[in-house]
Parts: sequence; structure tokens; C-alpha cells
Amino acid sequence: MKQVTIILLITMISFSNILGNGVCVIDASSGTYFKLLSSEVEVTVENQVAIIKTTQTFYNNLGQSRNFKYAFPLAEEESATSLRWKINNQWFEAGIAPTPQDTTLPGGGGYIDPDLEMYLGETPLYYDIEQPLDAGSNVIIELTYVNLLPYEFGNVSFTYPNNYQYIQSSVLDKQEIQFTVNSDRTIENLLLLSHTATASFNDGQQASVNYQSLESAANKDYEIQYSLSLDELGLFGLSTYLSEEDVPDGRDNGYFVFVAEPDPSENADVINKVFTLIVDRSGSMSGNKIVQARNAATFIVENLNEGDKFNIVDFATNVTSFMPGHVDFNSANETAAFTYISRLNANGSTNISGAFSTAVPQFSAASENTANIIIFFTDGQATTGITDTQGILNHVNNLVNSTETDLMLFTFGIGTDANEQLLTLLASQHNGLSDFLGSDELEEKITQFYLKIRNPVLLNTQMSFSPAVVSETYPSPLPSLYKGQQMIVAGRYNQAVPVEVTLTGEAFGQPVSYTYQLDLTESALTEYQFLTKIWAKKKIEYLLVQYYQLDSWSAGAQAIKNEIIELSMCYNVITPFTSFSGEQMGIEEIQPDQAGVPGSFRLLGNFPNPFNATTVIRFEVQSAVHELVTVRIYNTAGQLIRTLEVAVSGPGQYDVHWDGRSQNGELVPSGTYLYVIDFGNAILGGRMIMMK
Repeated sequence: MKQVTIILLITMISFSNILGNGVCVIDASSGTYFKLLSSEVEVTVENQVAIIKTTQTFYNNLGQSRNFKYAFPLAEEESATSLRWKINNQWFEAGIAPTPQDTTLPGGGGYIDPDLEMYLGETPLYYDIEQPLDAGSNVIIELTYVNLLPYEFGNVSFTYPNNYQYIQSSVLDKQEIQFTVNSDRTIENLLLLSHTATASFNDGQQASVNYQSLESAANKDYEIQYSLSLDELGLFGLSTYLSEEDVPDGRDNGYFVFVAEPDPSENADVINKVFTLIVDRSGSMSGNKIVQARNAATFIVENLNEGDKFNIVDFATNVTSFMPGHVDFNSANETAAFTYISRLNANGSTNISGAFSTAVPQFSAASENTANIIIFFTDGQATTGITDTQGILNHVNNLVNSTETDLMLFTFGIGTDANEQLLTLLASQHNGLSDFLGSDELEEKITQFYLKIRNPVLLNTQMSFSPAVVSETYPSPLPSLYKGQQMIVAGRYNQAVPVEVTLTGEAFGQPVSYTYQLDLTESALTEYQFLTKIWAKKKIEYLLVQYYQLDSWSAGAQAIKNEIIELSMCYNVITPFTSFSGEQMGIEEIQPDQAGVPGSFRLLGNFPNPFNATTVIRFEVQSAVHELVTVRIYNTAGQLIRTLEVAVSGPGQYDVHWDGRSQNGELVPSGTYLYVIDFGNAILGGRMIMMK
């Protein structure tokens, strides 16, 4: 394998872009850097995979020749593919290999200027450029990297933080970004949201936007969004086939990732719902919260399906209902509902028990063949009617039992005064989920949640390939798939041939199948070398689940641990047993007082453990991380039971509540469960016991 000449810290897919212009560091403690003269960013997107080339020109204004270290705020989801620089009229290029990088910065004996540390973020790229830069001379540095852009409901977004104010206040001679998209799906629009575009173009399959500015400060991020047609859903794949000497583990040469978003239109007849939205309009909901509540209710009504039945129940001291019972979703009822929603105003007390007394009996006429759903949200404690938690729970249970209908009850607490225990138990006892929102998140969170449950595409998902040239696909087992969301699968292959991919599963009890063609390349595509890292990370997560099912001292656990360490070192993916320096951490079993990833994350365990019904998984963040962290819960068969998320916003302790329910709202049986916390560039995990 090629000798190492550059170290690139390459990590996985996540949903943030924390990028920026690089820094030529002379002294990190005093904040001494070469002056950035210009920044040019060229982005080419091939079916959501962005290839970003950033070219920066720096000037030595320090009066003497100086050595320097280049640092670039590479985000966790980025994979660098090349680094070149021109110095003293000669171009140099660094090689690429997965080995630990030297993270020390020049000057200061280890102290780093806080502005520089904040700017570079958690996973910067570092490279020592050997040639010193003469006084009064320029160096041009060109870095290329790739990223799979975040997607939701047809919208793809890209952000390049171009705010260089932490490093330099003086203006740049030139700033430019050229963003081009090539897509198999029709590009409906492309917008530069942050700046006034200099030029733009869109013919449906290719679109571009350009921005250029001279003699101006780099003080504003680039924000770009484009929309893809939702009438052209399907599967697209990325693959690369390495030469024998470049395969890190000596197994199959091919690596692929495919992104699937099946078109659920053929299942519309079987996804009928009987749906009620219960809206809190008590006095504490006044102001922006009731405005958001009205907007969320309007959005949900607008997005009901033909064949659905619906109603709206709203409560304060008194309880009212849009209609006496569920009505068909049609034009007349939609218009009447909009009028009703527009008149909701906040005043009075909080009569939670009364709201359910009105809403639940209306489901007595519901069919077993429909999905019977209640979304309930409130921002406070019950202050009238039944006010104690157990009393409300008993009351709702009795109401549901009397209907003889299975209900899915989803609860949302708004702000800091919501009764978390009540809302969690209401959801967990009735096949639902609970969530707790900030006061300004109501509209966004509830509308997005509704869109997710509106149309499940595949439940109990299975996957097969023909011919059988594919191996080691992850995640395993596969997650359920919802409309507007994507399934991302990584795997290996040993022969470059067209492959038929079949996804099978259920939608509300009915069998569903989707078949696609996946063309596997026979070439080593440089721009897709990051696929090796994605595959390795997904396999490591799978192995961690297997590891935590066993006693850590057992031969089986040790064998899995050794395999994880080998993968980590081959593919440069951090695990609980390795660090970015390549040193083994020696963690035999995760305990709250010893588990962690150096310098960034520490697992605090779950409490209580064992637990009955609910538990809290806790972890600590020790650095300036700002991202959405995913927690996946598995049973001892390795099946994914539940996916939870928590927004991390800097150092501190974070809690993730699990109500003992599966993704579809069912209470899980007693037994051992495994949890994996995914930070993008690091994975922590442990086990917990449910005892009823």
C-alpha cells in the first residue's frame, strides 16, 4: 500500500455541514496566521454527493520567512480526497492514507487561541507543509473533499460557513462560490439563500448558481438549497472498485452505498387513517404558541389523504370539537376546518381529562383496517377536571378500553412546564411516542412528525440482491422506511455487474415490494473513496451490538472486540476501543465512571437499570459539538427496536428518555437491550435490562 504522506480525518454521514476556509497557522497560542487574500469554492453535486474544491490564497505579511501548518475545519461527514499547494512557483501534492494525524499546532506549548479552536471545530484536517513561505510571497492551497448532502421530503441543503471573522477582520480581494447540480431526478429549483446570486441556471437535470464579490469581508455563510421532484422517487447508488493493494482488509474489492426512497403511491388505498388532533388552547398557550398551534393544525388538515377521516378537539377550561365525530376528508370539510382552526384563541385553565373524554369515544366507530391516531400536545399541567397523573392515566385507559379499538397516541410537551411523566406514560401505554419541545418548536416538530407517520412505506423491511455478488450489507436488520425519508445501505461486492435490488416489507399489514437496478462500477473512482469509511462505520456499529450481548471477558466478546479494533485501524473510524491516535483505550465493559472517547464524549450509563417502563440514557459532551446525535436501541437478536435523537449544543450532560416502547409504539418484553450512541465520528454503547 502507498506510503502515508498526508493524514485525513474522514468520518461518516450526518446532517450538518461545518466547513470553512482554511487557516495557515504560525502560532496557535497568539493567533498569528498568514493573511487570507481570496477564497474560491467550486461545488459539483452528483445525485446528492457533493464534491467540493476550495482554493485559498494566503500572503506572508509577517516580514520574514515562516514555517506554517495548514488547518481546515473539516466536518464529521466530510471525506477529503486530495490536497495540493503551490509555493515558490511549484505545485506539490499530498498522498492519502488512513493513519493518525499530528494534531499539534505550532507555538504556545499546547495552548490554542479560543477563537481558532472554536473556528476549527471538532474534526479539523491538519497538514504540515514542509516548505517555508518567504516574506511577501503567496501560497495557494487547494483542498478537495466529498459529502452526501442532507435530504428531507425532496429538499437538499448545503452550507459552507464563510464567516472568517474569528480569524481575520480585514477584507478579502475575492470571494466566489460556483455550485452545480447534476441529478437523475428533476431539479425543480435551486436557490442561493444567503447571498444575491451573480448568475443562475436550471434545465431540470442540471442547475447552477454563482456568487462573486470583490474587496469584501468574509462574514456570511453560504446557504444553498435545491428541491427534487417527488414524482421521480426510487434508488440511486454510488460505488467504487479498488485495486487489490488498496483494499484495507484484503476482502471484496467493491464498496457501495445506495440511497432508496420508494414511491408509496401504489399503497395509498391501504393507508387510510382515522385521525384526531387535540389542541391545548389554555391561557399559557397565548402569544406565539397558539399561532404555531393554529399553523400546525392547518398544515395537518391540508395534508390528510383521500379516504381519511378526521376531527379536531381543543381544550381549555371547556372542551369543544370541530365535529361531533370523525368526518371524511373532502373539500367542504377541509374549508370548514380551516375556519374553525382560525378562531382558536388561548385563555382559561387546562382540562386534559376533559379533552380525552371528548376525543376517545369518537373512535368507537373506527374500523380495524384503519390506522387510528391521536396527536395531543400541551404546554402545562392539568389544572381542572382530573388533575393528578395517575387519575388521568386511569381515565384515558378506561375510555380506550370502552371503545374496543386500538389507538396510537402521540404526545408532545411544549416548554418547561409540561407534565413529562404523564405525557410519556400516555404515549407508552397506547402504542405511541412522546416528545418534548421548546416553546418555539411546536409548528415545525409537529408538522414534520405528522408527515412521517402519514405514509409508512415499508415496515419489517427485507432486502435481496440478484446475482449474489453483494456481501456484508449494513445496517442489519434494516430499518422501516417512511415517505420523504431515505434508507441508506452500505455493502461490499466482488464482481462489477448490474444487480437487481429488491426491498420487501409491509404497509399496514399489506405486503409491499420494490425492485431496482443497481449498476456496480468496475473502476476505482477517486471521488467515492469515502464509501469505504461509510461501510466500515456501519459494520462497527453492528459489531458493537453483538459485543454488548456477551460478557466482556468471554472469548466471543474478545474476538468481536479485536475485529472492531482491526476495522478501526484499517479504516480510521474511532470506536470505544480506539482513539484518533491509534491507541487502544482498554475499555472492557462500559461503566458510567470509565467509558468515553478521548477529549469529546463520555458515557454516563442509563438510570434506573434495571428499569420498569422508562429509563434515561445519559452522556456527557466535553467540547463544542453542535449536532443531532442518534441513539439506537437493539434487542439481543440484533434487531433495531427504537431510534431516538437529541440535539447537542456544546459541552454538558444530555439525557435521552426511552419509554420502553418499540418504534411502532408497542411495549417491549422484559429482557436485555443494547443501545448505541452515534456521534458521527465516534460511537458509544452499553446494555440495559427491562424488568416488568
